[in-house]
Order: sequence, then structure tokens, then C-alpha cells
Amino acid sequence: MGLHTLKLAAVPISFSSTSSRFFLYPFPKTLTLPLLSRHVHSHRPSSPPLLVRAFSASAAVQSFPATEASVPGVARPQWKASIDFKWIRDNKEAVAINIKNRNSSANLEAVIELYENMVNLQKEVERLREERNTVAKKMKGKLEQSERERLVEEGKSLKEGLATLEEELVRLKDELQSVAQSIPNMTHPDVPVGGEDSSAIRKMVGSPREFSFPIKDHLQLGKDLDLLDFDAAAEVSGSKFYYLKNEAVLLEMALVNWTLSEVIKKGFTPLITPEIVRSSVVEKCGFQPRGDNTQVYSIDGTDQCLIGTAEIPVGGIHMDSILLESALPLKYAAFSHCFRTEAGAAGAATRQVTKPIHQFSKVEMFILCPPEDSESFHDELIKIEEDLFTSLGLHFKTLDMATADLGAPAYRKFDIEAWMPGLGRFGEISSASNCTDYQSRRLGIRYRPSETPQVTRNKKGKGNTPATKFVHTLNATACAVPRMMVCLLENYQQEDGSVLIPEPLRPFMGGIELIKHKAR
Repeated sequence: MGLHTLKLAAVPISFSSTSSRFFLYPFPKTLTLPLLSRHVHSHRPSSPPLLVRAFSASAAVQSFPATEASVPGVARPQWKASIDFKWIRDNKEAVAINIKNRNSSANLEAVIELYENMVNLQKEVERLREERNTVAKKMKGKLEQSERERLVEEGKSLKEGLATLEEELVRLKDELQSVAQSIPNMTHPDVPVGGEDSSAIRKMVGSPREFSFPIKDHLQLGKDLDLLDFDAAAEVSGSKFYYLKNEAVLLEMALVNWTLSEVIKKGFTPLITPEIVRSSVVEKCGFQPRGDNTQVYSIDGTDQCLIGTAEIPVGGIHMDSILLESALPLKYAAFSHCFRTEAGAAGAATRQVTKPIHQFSKVEMFILCPPEDSESFHDELIKIEEDLFTSLGLHFKTLDMATADLGAPAYRKFDIEAWMPGLGRFGEISSASNCTDYQSRRLGIRYRPSETPQVTRNKKGKGNTPATKFVHTLNATACAVPRMMVCLLENYQQEDGSVLIPEPLRPFMGGIELIKHKAR
């Protein structure tokens, strides 16, 4: 079923080395870097600092039970998504159109049928429970022996029938959960309908650089300047891997450090995430680790996977929690390595950094916010991406991606494609998605709205606590390192075969301004 497995071997681990690989060059002195800060920035000036549950439990984050009591003899799924099945049933036509527009294989009819069966069975279970309670009450009074014996038999029969129905109810709920996972998020009304070619240009920035000499692609530049080695990596790891060498190593670290320094100024808390997560967390974020065309590496003999994006472990930080509204938004910028099977890619694609590769580095932005703020934060994320790429002097276009190009969690997605002169085309370098409450319903991330001045009170005079709501989640690529390196190498190549380093990156390159040919 398309399951990719990894076997792990025990190896000795040494902690004698430092973390200089990541922070090779210091940030500017004017920048305060709150690494793993417990204080989360907020767009609301009055918001108090949040003690993040991932680092320390606090009153700002409240845990709540994620599972129900299990029924003996019935296998239960690892997790439950708070999918609004009633809404799906009541809006069947709109959901069906959405599934069609997104070219999804979701089985809406099966979901609705299972839901109706579950509702009817739930009613029958409740009816039998009431009858059982009625019988139990009758047995508390004075009764003739024959009547008592009759009630005992009736109670026993009700108990056995109820147990059978409850077991069937659990099975139905589990099946409903499983089938409903494939239903995609609803879609923003302004999203173009159709395939990738239907995507609309939202913005165009800059123009292609004009060269007065024959240009090279990143592969040739990487070979000539001794920056990339695909052949050695193929011998060591297989196809779709590469070694970075010399200034390319410094350039990767410069891109990561520069990107983090910029997004921290925008109120993002930096993270380095785990790169192995539970498969259930991957599923909760809307990915299918064991689907037919999975891009996820699963680890043999465990319930764990390698991450394909830091969106997954960051989404899991506040899993099964209730946040205070005053703590929102939570804004993270996570550095991680990413691993993808890239099944099906072959041929020349295996030797291009812009094409499928199995491992790469990335800085991912992630936001949790109240529902009414998610569209404005989506605009903020794409603006940050555009500002980053503009400051590097890239020519790019921002696209409002069409329905068939949206992943299941995305309500709307903006992609940025940059001009890569050596390849003679635009190539995707980032995306920004608003997932609304699709992921938070699966991850169990809620928030408790702040109480208003006019609080309704019960008969005892106590104020009613506001009901919790699901947060909205958003993610965006701040820097996908390989594709950024392709853009920089190809756009900043010089006539003598050297490559100029853009000014914003030079302080993070130890002062290196030019990648030159190596002396033989």
C-alpha cells in the first residue's frame, strides 16, 4: 500500500560537538534573539505573556481528555477528530461541489450514510439505557417475588442488548471517523476553480535579469565552483540526495540564520523541532502516512514517521489543549530537516535541486489564531514571504492556487514562484496556506474566549464560562533552502563563472561576498 519503511540501528551518540552548525555566524548586535522564549509575541498589546505548554505547563494552557473509555473487545482508533458531521450532512450539496472542484476521491455518500446510521443507533442506545434505568428504579420498591424475578430477567436482557448495541456504536463511530478523514476542507469563495493552470496571478515582482553572457544552470555552477556533489551522494545514500560543499554549506546556514532573524522581528518564536513524530500526528495535520501515494517515510516496527515539513511537529505542540484567547496569536518559525519519499520522480529530475529530493532544510512559519483573524494573518504571511524574496532581489510571482492544487487541509493557498534563469522558467519556492479549523479539529486545539462585560449568570449567581472554540492554523514557507540556493546561484552568476552573494546574506557568510573558482 505504498508504505515506505526505515529500519533504525542503535549507534553511539556523542555530545562533544557544539551547535555551531546551525548558528555559524552571530546575529547583528541590534537584534535580540529570544531562543525558546516563553514569552509569545501578540498583535494585541494587552495580551499577557504565555507559558507555552510544550516547554512548561501553565494556566494559559489547559489539558483536556482526548479519548473516551474503551469498550472491552473492541479496537479503538488512536485518535478522534471533532468533525462536524451534522454540518456536512446539512450542507451536502456544497460539500459535494467542493469535493469535485478539488478533484478529491472522498466518499461523501458513505460518510452521510454512516452518520445517519450512527445517529439512529445512538437514539436506540439511549432508549435502552432509559428502559434499563426505569427497571432499576422499579426494583428499589417492594415487589412480589415473581415480579422481582421478571424485572431481573428484563434488566439482564436489556443489559446484554445494550452491550451489543454499544459495541456496534463504537464500531460505527470508528468507521465514520476513518471514512470522513478524506473529506477536504471547504474552499475560500475567491479561489479559482480548476487545475494548476487555472491559478490566478496575485502579484508580480521585479523582472528577469538580462545577461550579456551564456548562462549556466545551478548544476553546472555547483560543479564548476565545487559546491554540489550528486555522484558521491548517490553512492552513499542513493539517488535524489546530494552533498553541499564549501561556500554552499555557509550559504545554507546564512539563509537559515538570516531568515530567522527577519521573522523574529515580526514576532515569531524560533523553534528547532523533532524530526520524528507519531504517525497519528501526521494524520491529524491532514497528511496520509500510509496512503497509496504517500510522501511520508514511516519507521519500520514503530508508530513513527520522518517529518516532511516542520508544520507537523509545530502543529503538535499544543495538541489536546485549551488556550486562553489572550495568548493568541501564537506565531512560530521552525527550522528542520524535511524528508519525503518523492515516489515516482525519475530521470533528469533526480539531478536537479528544484526537482524531487529526499532530504532538505526549511524554515516554516506557523500561526494559531482566533477564526476571525485567520484571513488577515494569511495576508501577513504572504507579505513576509514577498518581503524576504524582494530583499534578495528575486523576480517572482505570487499565485492564488486553484482548487485542484489545494491539499486537503488548505482553505486557501498562495504560492510564490521565482524566476530561475538557468532553467529558463519559474519554479515554486514557497507557499502559504490558511487551514482554518481543519487541523485544529483533529489536533484538539481550542481556545477559551475572553469573558465579555455582560456575563450571563445562572440561578446561583455564578458566571457561565464561555464555550471553547477551535483555533485556526496557518503555515507558510519562509525559506526552502535548496530552491532558494538555486535562485541565488542562477540569478547572481557572473561572467567569469563566480556567484555574487546578495548583500542581506553577507553578514551571515562571515563577510564572503563572492563565490569564486577554487585554485587547482
